Amino acid sequence: MDHSDYTKIFTGNFIVAQLIVEKLSAAGISPIIKDDYESQRLSGFPIPSNGIQELYVNNEELDTAVPIVESVSSEMKS
Repeated sequence: MDHSDYTKIFTGNFIVAQLIVEKLSAAGISPIIKDDYESQRLSGFPIPSNGIQELYVNNEELDTAVPIVESVSSEMKS
């Protein structure tokens, strides 16, 4: 079984991901941002992308991070 100290808390477009990152940073959380397109671009082999990013946080920060993601997600729906 694969064990990690990090959990994915968001998958979505760049704009929403950056808003979540900003709010997480204000709460003292530094998420890991996974962006396949950016990784491919930096390696010299870019492919068209749909602008999707994934955000991961340390498991110890989940209790603080999840409500922030839920709040931003609900703001975006309204």
